[in-house]
Amino acid sequence: MTLAMSWDEWARHDGVALAERVKRGELTPQELASQAAAGIAKVDPALSAVVEVFDDALADPAKAGANLDGPFAGLPFLMKDLGPTMAGRLQEMGSLFMRGNRAAADMHLTMKMRQAGLNLIGRTTTPEFGVCSSAENPAIYITRNPWNTDYTTCGSSAGSAAMVAAGVVPIAHATDGGGSIRIPAGVNGNLGLKVSRGVFSIAPHLSDLSGLVSIQGCQSRTVRDTAAFVDHCRGGAPGEFMPYWTATEPYVEQIKRDPGKLKIALSHQWGDYRATPHLAAELARVGRFLESLGHVVDYALPAVDYAAAFAAQTTCYISNFAIVINNMLAARNLERPPADLIEPVNIRIWEAGKDTSFKERAAMQAVFNTTSRGFGAFFEDWDIILTPITALPTPKVGTREYLTTSDNPDVLDWFGNLWRNFAFTPLANLCGIPALSMPLAKNEHGLPLGIQAIAKQANDGLLLQLAAQIERAIDGKWNAGERPGVHVTSG
Repeated sequence: MTLAMSWDEWARHDGVALAERVKRGELTPQELASQAAAGIAKVDPALSAVVEVFDDALADPAKAGANLDGPFAGLPFLMKDLGPTMAGRLQEMGSLFMRGNRAAADMHLTMKMRQAGLNLIGRTTTPEFGVCSSAENPAIYITRNPWNTDYTTCGSSAGSAAMVAAGVVPIAHATDGGGSIRIPAGVNGNLGLKVSRGVFSIAPHLSDLSGLVSIQGCQSRTVRDTAAFVDHCRGGAPGEFMPYWTATEPYVEQIKRDPGKLKIALSHQWGDYRATPHLAAELARVGRFLESLGHVVDYALPAVDYAAAFAAQTTCYISNFAIVINNMLAARNLERPPADLIEPVNIRIWEAGKDTSFKERAAMQAVFNTTSRGFGAFFEDWDIILTPITALPTPKVGTREYLTTSDNPDVLDWFGNLWRNFAFTPLANLCGIPALSMPLAKNEHGLPLGIQAIAKQANDGLLLQLAAQIERAIDGKWNAGERPGVHVTSG
């Protein structure tokens, strides 16, 4: 196959740049799709990050649904195999139970992506139903970190993170119910934004507060790609639970200006969960760098009951997930999840959540409220909270304590293991506030470590503005300009 450009040239382009070349007539959407497909073929044997490539989308992006007049002009885009459905395509959610599940229609966000000019060329891996921290079930696939394949990508947006980091596509779909955009972005060296509540619709599903704990989004390698994705794919559908808001200015314009002097709080301990000394030192180093950019940086933390907040988040996950499984069972006339098709921890979560009472849900929502108010009060005095993206270094592949294949009989203890590592991401979901992982540090093993910036609700643009200021200051060299060992430019 003759490719449109060398791999070095491909890797130098972000999505906006590729789209601009298509608009100038220098490249065609088919050439972009062919190059992305060749990238998948080159690196995926080592990473197991792509479930399926859509041959029709490679051959004819417009016929497959991409609006070639849209701002992304047919840019190839990989979809996480969870979340927005694609008409006629399989969506198997990382589960043997969902093998052969084919969607009847596009969801609202899928239509927005197509209208924006994204060419949806394939599906990427996810843990079963997106529940755990890594896409690892040997019966399905084991997705590996392109920086060192002995380590996991984390999750749940596992395959998308690996494909962006490996240079296959500049931007890919991701979802985040407690860190599933930001954590894999952080451990794979990408940018990962969890937007505020009220940006991306999940219509026609879950028009209520608890359904909006999980957020749609993307991973990318440049701030402007993420900004453009949000600008062009945001917005509600008819009948939403609440109004969907619009920024006063497109983010692609806002990020061209530096923010004013910001008051930034560093934090590496939330309740009983604390980062390792190495990760705390990396956070402090980034804090000093931000001071050099003119910001005010100090240590501070919102005054909330962290133990109660994590318990409420756990109740939300368990009870929401039980409803999801119940709906799947009802569609198949089954009374309980089949043990040979659904992973053991997911069955235990269903058992723990299927009889959740209204009283328990009401108590959960009350903690959501007090936690959100605590963070809101904090942001009256501070602009941004900065944390490591994880509290512990990236696990090796096969670390079962984080997996839904674990034999841990205690669901609450299993979630406690998750929070010990992934302590700093889930409360942003609970509060509906934006958070962004930026590839600015390394963990103890020399792998990427994202530094997370959190802001008050609807200050998504401020996070992107800060990231763009940083990107300019480092001359675009996220990850200190390094690339992972498994990369389209390698070999």
